[in-house]
Amino acid sequence: MKILKTGLIVVGAATVFFAITEAVQTPDIQEEHKEVYQETFDKNVAKVYTIKALSVPENINFAGESVPLTDPDVYERLDRELLVNTYWQSNALLLMKRAHKFFPIIEPILKEEGVPDDFKYLAVIESGLTQAVSPANAVGFWQILKGTGRDLGLEINSNVDERYHIEKATRAACQYLKDSKKDFGSWTLAASAYNAGRAGIARQQERQKVKDYYDLLLGEETGRYVFRILALKEIMSNPYEYGFKFEESDLYQHIPTKKVKVDSVVNDFPDFAAKFGITYKILKIHNPWLREAHLNNSSGKSYYIDIPEDGYYK
Repeated sequence: MKILKTGLIVVGAATVFFAITEAVQTPDIQEEHKEVYQETFDKNVAKVYTIKALSVPENINFAGESVPLTDPDVYERLDRELLVNTYWQSNALLLMKRAHKFFPIIEPILKEEGVPDDFKYLAVIESGLTQAVSPANAVGFWQILKGTGRDLGLEINSNVDERYHIEKATRAACQYLKDSKKDFGSWTLAASAYNAGRAGIARQQERQKVKDYYDLLLGEETGRYVFRILALKEIMSNPYEYGFKFEESDLYQHIPTKKVKVDSVVNDFPDFAAKFGITYKILKIHNPWLREAHLNNSSGKSYYIDIPEDGYYK
């Protein structure tokens, strides 16, 4: 309410100023009113919104691995990502809203797979927790390429693309990350390899004769990659410290589902959805991995389709 009142003061001051300048044509008088208006405007805007430098945390880690903030280059790179992501407020708030909806799906899978919880923020920076498609045709929350997805056991064809299946794609990403951890001995390097590829990181280690991520000179995207994860982890874990104010009711809610087994052809998914009292749109919201309005399934494979529990949709 205080912010609303202050905003009305600013708007009121602006209205008075423009009314005066319309009515009074003498340049000296206009200038006098401009000064009064500007002083009032500046004072009230400062009350409403202030952009300030941020304090970089004294200690921060990724997956239990310490970040060497005493290195001035590392300090500046983290500071940059904290500033960029804090003051891109609409995006950061959207990420927090979506995280409340999707982290309950991702977190237990990471735990089951033995992958540190911090990797949920890797999905955040990869896709914004949306079923994104990159210019290189990497797909889904975890931005998995077709060949990589198939290597990791995901089904990808015209009917079904499990890169869009949040649970299965998360498990596939976990396998890739665990393999990278074995290769490099570091979760931080495993994260960077998720962006640049294992061969790319290994090549730079050999070329530069250093092993640690923070010692490597990498391209813009990979060089920022872990710092973006760290910044989103810090901001989303401590939103109020970074100026974000919201109630739980403001966040997007996770909708529980039940799994329905399908082991035969489905000729028409709109008709299939209607049997459960939902629309085709709602069916696709919860099953984006179903890529067409039918399922060939000539092999009789068993699929499990998520149907939302009653009462969440009209």
